[in-house]
Amino acid sequence: MNKVYASAAEALAGVVRDGQTIAVGGFGLCGIPEALIGALRDSGVKQLTCISNNAGVDGFGLGLLLATRQIRKMISSYVGENKEFERQYLAGELELEFTPQGTLAEKLRAGGSGIPAFFTKTGVGTIVAEGKEIREFDGEKYVMERSLTADVALVKAWKADKAGNLVFRRTARNFNPMCAMAGKVTVAEVEQIVETGELDPDEIHLAGIFVQRLVLNANPEKRIEQRTVRAAS
Repeated sequence: MNKVYASAAEALAGVVRDGQTIAVGGFGLCGIPEALIGALRDSGVKQLTCISNNAGVDGFGLGLLLATRQIRKMISSYVGENKEFERQYLAGELELEFTPQGTLAEKLRAGGSGIPAFFTKTGVGTIVAEGKEIREFDGEKYVMERSLTADVALVKAWKADKAGNLVFRRTARNFNPMCAMAGKVTVAEVEQIVETGELDPDEIHLAGIFVQRLVLNANPEKRIEQRTVRAAS
């Protein structure tokens, strides 16, 4: 089975549709599937629910989809770098489901593992727990969280073989493996593609069974979210 597509647009063709839930890997602008997000914008699909740690920044990452009003709802843990997100949310134009960061990661991991729900102490006694089941275990209260799955997952890896086995690089791994596991169809954007069998099994971070499509983006922009410099001494 050939999983490699010639472009990000071709990799999304026949996969994305209006009203879908899309899981997108990345943390800030680190490890985001830049080309796939651009292709998703260009596809014109709308009314999307996006699961992602954050919503990019104005004009980059998922901020591209906010600018074109293609996102209906965000399921995130941090959205503080995006003014357009703030504007849409405060104007009642965008739904938001805030989720603690560790809980968001576990909701995706559980969804990808076939676990429908789990209990956690995070959020007990706060608005995070409102409307959710609370149970007591060994004298401690826990809130039940439903897992998350997505119609499509868009992820970024450093290297892949043609079977879809993925290798992530340092902190760019972040939410990408969990998003890939949670997607019914996962499209991975990678910087290198090698022949099947070339990767040492011990260096593979995510098995190719979770990846249906691959696209090469050998020179991503990798924009820095916040740059702090000092004057030369």
